[in-house]
Amino acid sequence: MRATVIHGPNDIRIEEVPDPVVQRPTDAVVRVVNACICGSDLWAYRGVASRVAGQRIGHEFLGIVEEVGSDVTGFTRGDFVVAPFVWSDGTCDHCREGLHTSCPQGGFWGEVGSDGGQGEAVRVPFADGTLVKLPKEAAGEEKLLPGLLALSDVMSTGHHAAVAANVRPGATVAVVGDGAVGLCGVLAAHRLGAGRIIALGRHEQRTAIARSFGATDVVAERGEAAIEAVKELTGGQGAHAVLEAVGTEESMRTAISIARDGGAVGYVGVPHGGSAGVDIAQMFGRNVTLAGGVAPARAYIPELLPDVLSGAIDPGPVFDRTVGLDGVPDGYRAMHDREALKVRITF
Repeated sequence: MRATVIHGPNDIRIEEVPDPVVQRPTDAVVRVVNACICGSDLWAYRGVASRVAGQRIGHEFLGIVEEVGSDVTGFTRGDFVVAPFVWSDGTCDHCREGLHTSCPQGGFWGEVGSDGGQGEAVRVPFADGTLVKLPKEAAGEEKLLPGLLALSDVMSTGHHAAVAANVRPGATVAVVGDGAVGLCGVLAAHRLGAGRIIALGRHEQRTAIARSFGATDVVAERGEAAIEAVKELTGGQGAHAVLEAVGTEESMRTAISIARDGGAVGYVGVPHGGSAGVDIAQMFGRNVTLAGGVAPARAYIPELLPDVLSGAIDPGPVFDRTVGLDGVPDGYRAMHDREALKVRITF
């Protein structure tokens, strides 16, 4: 089969790799229907995050179950499924408590020795604890596929930020970051009933999506200017809930600074650099809560799925370019050069 592999910075290739097979009784083999490129994949593409030459890459996919191990009870050949970006056994204490990302037997797609999502098929460990079944007829609904694909990571991660920041009906929410996760954070905050949503971003095409997702205000400034702009919009108080979806020191510093006293910051941006802008003294004096981390997408997908299926929410617009497998290397380049927000891959 063919799959995406990374050989080094700016070196993404489509190569022949061994076909996946059931190795353990709890495995399933899934033929990929849709996958995508994540903003976090760009850290490896840019050389910031190290990878072994020839390593598989990609962690978001929809697919059809082709084969199951003898211990798999929840799935059969032909089932249409979505895979969260982390596999998990579904039975450990962490999984039962909804923190599948801390499963001792879990792992991330594309780790050394595991299959990446940007390929024609994937071996799924612990299929019963990992996969979520979708209606079979949805596999043929092209308009629905982008929204379902977003559940594998960005929509669930945006929701995690909103939950961690305690977004509630009527709250004022600020979202730092206009990437796919930040935009899904806007949508998640709107879904949870936020009264006002301030999107911080400077790319007009992206902020247009933010407005369509429910943002009431847009702040294009950065750093101190952004902090002042949010405070001006909120009468000097700041936001009840702030969603941080970037992961840099500047973005975290901004997020904490624009939270009002007694507010909360939900952080889901993968941290890169130093202290990540966290000033405990600043938080302590104003009773600002900081919560978040790696989103347990497996816990959130069942909650969010009915709203995607019904059309109550549609995170699909975060995908602004669609390519076949051969177009994946240029898809990485396009996202790196900000010519594309998020690239969907069809098979």
